[in-house]
Amino acid sequence: MAVANLSVLVGKNFACVKIAGRANFASSPDFKTLLDELARKSYTHFVIDLTDCVLMDSTFLGVLAGFGIKLNPKGVPVERGIELFNASPRVTELLENLGALHLFKMSATPLQLPADVKTSTPESINPSHEQITRTSLEAHQTLMAMSAENVARFKDVAQFLAEDLKILEKSSE
Repeated sequence: MAVANLSVLVGKNFACVKIAGRANFASSPDFKTLLDELARKSYTHFVIDLTDCVLMDSTFLGVLAGFGIKLNPKGVPVERGIELFNASPRVTELLENLGALHLFKMSATPLQLPADVKTSTPESINPSHEQITRTSLEAHQTLMAMSAENVARFKDVAQFLAEDLKILEKSSE
């Protein structure tokens, strides 16, 4: 399964994650790990560059929404936080339908990068099937916690993932 390519530009308090390709369940553990690491390093302004993102599935959207909630637990627009740059109309529509659009500042204006940015390509954590399943389950639980409509959309997926995770955990003991 092809996964999204992630690259990072960082400056003082600023991190830009560029996503190219298919942002799906297989790339979600790497994306989640990267975002958590950047937040631990005290970056406060995040730009997610979606210019070259051709697809975003529900797991990836759930990870993104979970990070939005983590940075903005009150769910009100904030000056700092997460800016989605050049999100396609389809991604914007999905975020709106899932009740997550309010967590992000949407932008299509030319990206203004600080002068002191450094570029890097993060290493993949090479997630196991168990890590991918756990991340997928958590992402769908996040989406279901956001609205009743999402419970109806994802309860069967979440149940399947929870059962699969139990099997995977037992087999790794």
